[in-house]
Amino acid sequence: MLDGILSGLSTAIMPTNLMMVMVGCFVGTFIGMLPGLGPISAIALMIPISYGLDPASGLILMAGVYYGAVFGGSTSSILINAPGCSSTVVTAFDGYPMAQKGQAGKALALAAYSSFTGGTLSAIMLLIAAPALASVSLSFQSSDYFALMLVGLSAVAAFAGKGQVIKAWMMTVLGLMLSTVGIDKGVGVERFTFGLTDLMDGFSFLLLAMATFALGETLMGILKPADDTRAKEQAQLGQIGSMKVTKEELKEVAPVSIRSSILGFFTGVLPGAGATIAAFLSYGFERSIAPKDKQEEFGKGSIRGLVAPESANNAASSGSFVPLLTLGIPGSGTTAIMLGALIAYGIQPGPRLFVDHPDIFWSVIISMYFGNIVLVILNLPLIPYISKLLMVPRTVLLPMILFFSITGVYLVSFNTVDVFIMLLIAMAAIALRLANFPLAPLLLGFILGGLMEENLRRALMISDGELSFLWERPITLAFTAVAALVLITPMIRTLLVRNKKASSEKLKAG
Repeated sequence: MLDGILSGLSTAIMPTNLMMVMVGCFVGTFIGMLPGLGPISAIALMIPISYGLDPASGLILMAGVYYGAVFGGSTSSILINAPGCSSTVVTAFDGYPMAQKGQAGKALALAAYSSFTGGTLSAIMLLIAAPALASVSLSFQSSDYFALMLVGLSAVAAFAGKGQVIKAWMMTVLGLMLSTVGIDKGVGVERFTFGLTDLMDGFSFLLLAMATFALGETLMGILKPADDTRAKEQAQLGQIGSMKVTKEELKEVAPVSIRSSILGFFTGVLPGAGATIAAFLSYGFERSIAPKDKQEEFGKGSIRGLVAPESANNAASSGSFVPLLTLGIPGSGTTAIMLGALIAYGIQPGPRLFVDHPDIFWSVIISMYFGNIVLVILNLPLIPYISKLLMVPRTVLLPMILFFSITGVYLVSFNTVDVFIMLLIAMAAIALRLANFPLAPLLLGFILGGLMEENLRRALMISDGELSFLWERPITLAFTAVAALVLITPMIRTLLVRNKKASSEKLKAG
């Protein structure tokens, strides 16, 4: 193993490969900033270029583009509420409210620090534990995945404001319902397509995210009176470039970043989980364990709510390389493209990769650490200039967001019907927002719906249709118990508050 690491280090520090890291991070960051494109589009653009390089350089370039795009995706989420990629949707929940308060510089700086922490910690964990983690992720069965998704869904209360838990559940159910539209993968039968061939592929997550956040925000901006928003923008201009993070804030977010990085990395290691689920899980977890006064800040510009998903999604990006390199199983859509590139090079990823090609295996992992340093050096000096995007007059900014949202969704499928569907969903999202329904649970339900259904079907097949699979395996039982605990905690907390209030009223009356 030590020989392999030394071989990988000597490959990673070659001038050509260091240049590939820099180019990959630079390209990835700027493609990631464009709403709707994200890491999959960025890597797809790099594949023709990588064929002219040797395997190690090509993979290092694509890895740089991958975490560069995730790193850059937070910028558009924070500044204009238009997520650069699906894994930065959660960043918008608190990043955008911070930008609205005139703290765009601080939000971008915190995102950069969090991304660096998540990327660095995951690169170190990857270096130490990659072969061992491969066997752990291989031991996960369908029932374990299903129970893990239950934990994710039970955290829905984290996306709900005070007294909004029922509304959050309703939105989660709506998200689960939307995930069933299209062809049933298990049986091959059309569901809820109403005879429309354009609905046979279902809705894409990007379409839903862009419709509910970017497009919804733009249309809400058009509906708002111009004078009020102009006055707010003028008030923000003096504070926009402020990047200062106080010692107290650093002390508050440092444990959050470390916890979220570890959670994100291990979520990324699980094949099929990916950075988006890691970001949702970490956000829900941090809100659940935060003190009551800090819990109320989530969704309104909480620094914890910004740091948690940013640390987790970058850590998960590195973690997703574990199943790719050690098992030959892509951990996300992006790593699936990289798997295709590896096979095109004539290299078969799997358990023997770090024996047969140690230079490739270890050089990709070591280059991740260099990549995170490059990203911080690249992004921090640019923050004051990037923040000026908010100074663009809304008459220019709103049409720009509209253009990027529609173009981003169209480029995914090249189907004009998707654009019309997006407009319909955006109008529905505005109505729901005006009725005070939280939109984040809708996305959580949608992204977990397909994975839950698939793993539930497999688990039921193995257990002959019995629900006993939920407690037969220790891992499944542990996840199910955690999900039940998270689910009943808000109810118990509400009952305790009511009892306390009733007893204090009795004392006053007495």
